[in-house]
Amino acid sequence: MSLAPAATPEIRQETQFATGVARALARGEEGHGISRDDALLLLEHAPTHALLAAAANLRDRVKGRIVSYSKKIFIPLTHLCRDYCGYCTFRADPKEGHPAYMSPDEVLAAAEAGRRAGCKEALFSLGDQPERIFPEARAFLNRLGFATTLDYLVAMTKLVVEKTGLLPHSNPGLMDADNLARLRETNISLGLMLESVSPRLRHKGAAHWRAPDKAPALRLRTIEEAGRQSIAFTTGILIGIGETAEERVDSLFAIRRLHENYSHIQEVLIQPFRAKADTRMAGACEPDLDELQRTLAIARLILGDMNVQSPPNLVAEDFPQLLAAGINDWGGISPVTKDFINPEAAWPQIAILDARSAEAGFRLRERLAIYPEFARDGRFVDPRLTAQLDHHRGPDFYAKEEP
Repeated sequence: MSLAPAATPEIRQETQFATGVARALARGEEGHGISRDDALLLLEHAPTHALLAAAANLRDRVKGRIVSYSKKIFIPLTHLCRDYCGYCTFRADPKEGHPAYMSPDEVLAAAEAGRRAGCKEALFSLGDQPERIFPEARAFLNRLGFATTLDYLVAMTKLVVEKTGLLPHSNPGLMDADNLARLRETNISLGLMLESVSPRLRHKGAAHWRAPDKAPALRLRTIEEAGRQSIAFTTGILIGIGETAEERVDSLFAIRRLHENYSHIQEVLIQPFRAKADTRMAGACEPDLDELQRTLAIARLILGDMNVQSPPNLVAEDFPQLLAAGINDWGGISPVTKDFINPEAAWPQIAILDARSAEAGFRLRERLAIYPEFARDGRFVDPRLTAQLDHHRGPDFYAKEEP
């Protein structure tokens, strides 16, 4: 009788990897959460089809087959910003003949255009603390009686609520406790992208070099303070900006820990880097669809029943394939304005988003700038905004369906 040859070290290692991957996938799919070691193992060694299947199965169990979006008007209050990130074309320095900020009349006109188009969300995007370095910003603010950009933002979001009834959601950069408290009164939700917990990205020449507001500790502090104040909050990571796999996973776990402590993170955005001309990172490699799908799947397995979103316009015609990776939301879609952060990438028409989501087996639902489970929980809605919320919501706290 002949004996089978002993397994080689390589075969034994492959068997161990396969066993570890299978166990990690099972833990993730069951919704028990995966560890950092699990996440790194899966990111490096799990077959894509198995990884995506586990994430999609978990999403189906905790979120069902609804994929949501918010119909928004994009209001770029100012493009001035004191940060010089290596990939950004939204920010700008002062330019002669170009106003430093949108005027109140321009803000109101944009919001009115959105209201007429059926939008419920007014998304305010702006640079971070431009008055700290630009005299032009200080001059504009002083002329209107404001000391800081955040003071002006509070006033403009209040104006939009009172005059149009739209629900503001603002992404103004770093916010301290006082400013978060003031913005909570005029915004149904707020947001700040974590982007990455990697301090390396602030080194000379890296993505966040010359961007003091991208210090991970400062951004985590803002997100945590929002939790203390029960603010429905959006955050997320930007992938492909020079971070390692370990740093990408650590960023997701940092988000999960904050949500475990405060239950306030309503949405986690996984956004792929897109190279843009006239930036320091114009020649950098972009994450491909496979890398984005694998990161989305890992995010779903780490984050469990949290809302996971990825913008459809950043993958063009391939956007339905993101559903296979476990997302349950498309983010904000505007029928009026372009994506000012990624102006080269047009949003899909809502009718097309609906049709292609249905082809993938999902029902598209319009939500508000606050997710249904957060709108339903009174902790997260300031009483000053209850009437506007009630006007726009249906009985299940999604956006009221048009007759």
